[in-house]
Amino acid sequence: MPAPPVALTIAGSDPSGGAGIQADLKTFHRHAVYGASVVTLVTVQNTRSVDAVEILPPALVVAQLDAVLAYIPPAAAKTGALGNAAVIAAVAARLAPTAFPLVVDPVMVSKHGAALVADDAVRALVRDLLPRATLVTPNLPEAARLAGFPVDDLGAMERAARAIHALGPAHVLVKGGHLEGDAVDLLLSEGRVTLHAAPRIATRHTHGTGCTLSAAIAARLARGEGVAAAVGAACGFIRRAIAGAPGLGGGCGPVDHFADPQ
Repeated sequence: MPAPPVALTIAGSDPSGGAGIQADLKTFHRHAVYGASVVTLVTVQNTRSVDAVEILPPALVVAQLDAVLAYIPPAAAKTGALGNAAVIAAVAARLAPTAFPLVVDPVMVSKHGAALVADDAVRALVRDLLPRATLVTPNLPEAARLAGFPVDDLGAMERAARAIHALGPAHVLVKGGHLEGDAVDLLLSEGRVTLHAAPRIATRHTHGTGCTLSAAIAARLARGEGVAAAVGAACGFIRRAIAGAPGLGGGCGPVDHFADPQ
């Protein structure tokens, strides 16, 4: 039996299992790829709150990354919460000579509203990591922070995507989950804009949606799909995952990582 493709997540840990590396590994497995992980930070959180964040030393993060790259090289990778400027710079430097597709989820604020990165970390992300990214997947607040202007409608989403593309990533997916009305994600790829729209699902259980979506894209890239196809299929997967959310926890619960990837 041939070995499955390998996908790597470089992200933080969520002990409640709905986001971070836990969500990424579940998503990788559901898409029939082998998941490897590098932990960047440890959180104390559940479906109601984030109570503590402990960022690992950059040298320890890079040592984990070296261990994976040496013997289980990925066909694609993604980054999630990286924590601070030093970790971002270290990860970016280690990934610079690699050639596999990289999905950057620029995690800046938790689902509960907790700030996860400082201004110098955003500058490091822009300077060091975005130029290495195959695809970057900001939500509206993240897109606004990266682009430098408010992003609250489709026109602003396209302008933000083009502004972020100018920072270096090959493709940009601006996620419209914060829009009023239907959810619309906007992909800027090779100069063309594609919209992925779906009726809004009335639920509070959306913990880990960004992690899960970016992991699904990375998994599909690892399987050899192109960016446009991977994004389209992953958007369908996350819609089904939200619709089937199991209702766990007493707050903003996780999505359904058993959702049909097809």
